[in-house]
Amino acid sequence: MGLSQELLDYVHAAYTGLWIQTHEPDEAEREITALAHERKWKLAVWDIANGLRIAGASDATEMAPGDPLAALRAMPALGDAKSSALLLLHNFHKFLSNPEVMQTTFAQIVAGKRNRTFVVVLSPVVQVPVELEKLFVVIEHALPDRAQLERIAREILSDQPGEIPKGEEMQRVLDAAAGMTRYEAEASYALSLARHNRIRPDVITDLKARALKKNNLLTLYRGGESFRDLGGLENLKDFCKRALQSSRKVKPRGVLLLGISGTGKSAFAKALGNEVGRPTLLLDIGTLMGSLVGASEANLRHALRIAEATSPSILFCDEIEKALSGVGSQGDSGVSTRLFGALLTWLSDHESDVFFIGTSNDISKLPAEFTRAERFDGVFFLDIPNVAEKEAIWSLYRKHFQIPESQIRPKDDSWTGAEIKACCRLATLLDEPLTQAARNVVPVAVTAAEAVEKLRTWASGRCLCANNPGIFTRDGAPSPRAARRVHRPSDN
Repeated sequence: MGLSQELLDYVHAAYTGLWIQTHEPDEAEREITALAHERKWKLAVWDIANGLRIAGASDATEMAPGDPLAALRAMPALGDAKSSALLLLHNFHKFLSNPEVMQTTFAQIVAGKRNRTFVVVLSPVVQVPVELEKLFVVIEHALPDRAQLERIAREILSDQPGEIPKGEEMQRVLDAAAGMTRYEAEASYALSLARHNRIRPDVITDLKARALKKNNLLTLYRGGESFRDLGGLENLKDFCKRALQSSRKVKPRGVLLLGISGTGKSAFAKALGNEVGRPTLLLDIGTLMGSLVGASEANLRHALRIAEATSPSILFCDEIEKALSGVGSQGDSGVSTRLFGALLTWLSDHESDVFFIGTSNDISKLPAEFTRAERFDGVFFLDIPNVAEKEAIWSLYRKHFQIPESQIRPKDDSWTGAEIKACCRLATLLDEPLTQAARNVVPVAVTAAEAVEKLRTWASGRCLCANNPGIFTRDGAPSPRAARRVHRPSDN
């Protein structure tokens, strides 16, 4: 539902305190102005720079510059028994800490039910004083959808209709612009035209990556890896590629990757986006932590909204058990627990085309409800690669580090893919054979043998196998079928 329709419903229901959370107040004001003109509502707009402006007034006289109280006290004069009147207040949360402003706002919202006057706050954050919490309803001004982004592109190319992207090219442009504000999308289109005389997705993607860095909530991964650069994990690769086919009517939810450190969990998540043509957004929960009460949860909700607006996309959260290590304790005043609850709710309820990938090295640190059905499409266990997979990984990194095939491989019974890569890199770095470079590699299966065995024991029978179809078992083979016990005459 768009902003105009939501606002219309609340005005009809006489919700006289409306708080619109928006990062584009000018666009929100434009939509509200168009709706007010269509419905013949009276409209006044106030901000600290320009004071009070009456829409449609014959003169351009500005009233009450810099004085929010004067704007509020002018509301009764806007009232009309035959119509509704709206007062838009830009960034009004900055003034509600003043007791007089807060009390006057309270009085005007209560009186508005009788006078049909509405206080409408436009702000990028929701900071409602406790005295006004029950009087305001919060409306979210959503980021532009694909139709709006396409309309902006057509408007900016209105004098050059032949240059408008078509078909698949337009879809790539819209994929790149998804998640941007209207202003950011228009600016990225303009920059692309200035540089290349046409709208190019790579320019838009570059600007989107920079925009995400500003809010420090999400990072757009820009690597070029694909499944060709990742040995093994065939079942996991096949599962995700089939789930992310664009022809599917059912939207996938995501996967949880549990495994030994160095088995390729993060590498897989980063390669998947390039393999299926989706942007990969990195979510670092540590950066969401805010100094104010409720700020961390608000940051998470905002990050998830950006991910949804960028859909179809991949949202990747690495080592999730460390990011939420405080769940269930009060050491951080319950912030981790509230973040975990908000993330669980989103994983279960979201209907957007966002594929979530979480990785973990220790599932015991996560509550059991995290892995329940319908939060993930599958929970996969990534073990030390088997012989065939190691052969592929050695071949991959020999080629990458230009190591001749004639060099003898060291003993690698308990090595992960990361340790094979480390051996190849050290051999090139130190200019020595692989067997000598292997002396500097200590496998995690040795240094953390107890933790690895504990992880394998937990995953056996509980997780899908990343290498082969079916459930993971400790010995790598399917569970034996129960045999029939037959009573023979000779047993008597």
